[in-house]
Amino acid sequence: MIRYDLQFFAKDGPGGEKTEPATQKKLDDARGEGQVAKSREIANGLGLLALFLVLRFWVGNMGNQMLAVFPGIYNRITETVTFRQGQMPEADTAVLFRELLVQVILIVAPILLIGVLVAFLSDVFQVKWHPTAKPLKPKFSKLNPISGFKKIFSVNALMELVKSLAKILLIGYMCYTYLKDKWVILLDLYDVSLMHGLQLVAKTVTDLGIRVSAVYMIIALLDLVYQRVKFKNDMKMTKQEVKEEYKQQEGDPQVKGQIRQKMREASRRRMMQELPQADVVITNPTHYAVAIKYDPEVADAPLVIAKGEDYLAQKIKEIARENKVEIVENKPLARMLYANVEVGQAVPPELYQAVAEVLAFVYHLQGKI
Repeated sequence: MIRYDLQFFAKDGPGGEKTEPATQKKLDDARGEGQVAKSREIANGLGLLALFLVLRFWVGNMGNQMLAVFPGIYNRITETVTFRQGQMPEADTAVLFRELLVQVILIVAPILLIGVLVAFLSDVFQVKWHPTAKPLKPKFSKLNPISGFKKIFSVNALMELVKSLAKILLIGYMCYTYLKDKWVILLDLYDVSLMHGLQLVAKTVTDLGIRVSAVYMIIALLDLVYQRVKFKNDMKMTKQEVKEEYKQQEGDPQVKGQIRQKMREASRRRMMQELPQADVVITNPTHYAVAIKYDPEVADAPLVIAKGEDYLAQKIKEIARENKVEIVENKPLARMLYANVEVGQAVPPELYQAVAEVLAFVYHLQGKI
């Protein structure tokens, strides 16, 4: 005999093919693990664009500040440094170097801060604000060479290759079309003054950078669309996974059914225990039985303390006879009470008259009135 498992032939494993959209719980769990539909190219593209825009409008001011730094440092040498045998002491050199470094950092700080801000806003734009530290935790599964080998030949790796080639080709073409008319100007830089040459180079670099960043952003937006479609497909679930998740959230239907059955049995036992306190049982001889109790100190209207149908109706009448509770046949009233009043509820106002007549009849039989 050959043992076989039909699930072996399932497309995506034991759960079958993943055809069901991801539930909100799975999406929330994935987000908590740091798995979101996000394109890294958006942050890179926006960062480049912001960098070159800032340089385009800030590079002149930044250059002037840089030029002003060095004379100030040179003046500080004569003011603070005590030369010994024609040499500058190492401690004084370190102090001046730190001052120079601090001033340079303050000059380029706006560019750095804008870069950080743009990277942060690009992530918030894509996946909203939901910080989590779980992606930073080490996972030994990532060290599995088999999984790494599969990733090399995966569809995602192929798309990354296509994306890289597209970036190289488009950006290369953009650089060529922009610079082909600038070569003559750039080759004549040795004929112009230093400041004019620096301005020309800066303008050329920033203008080219802005154009390259715009092309990069187009690629990034296409990549974002691809990442969202890929994430949606990766998050799909099998029918079995949906069922299991429903069981975890709502509970196993069989278990819930057993719980409801236990609750009904407990409610029925309490109902039967209270039945001897009833004033009357109103019946539709074979199908319905409704037990009524009226206590003005407890409620302003009569209460239904028990009701049943068919077998349970017969059981109610049996307990009523054992406890000498009057049984009154009233088919319309029994049906109305059974259908409209739950156990423990008061009789509705529209049935006051009918119930009062039955209670008056019972009290008359018992000699209470």
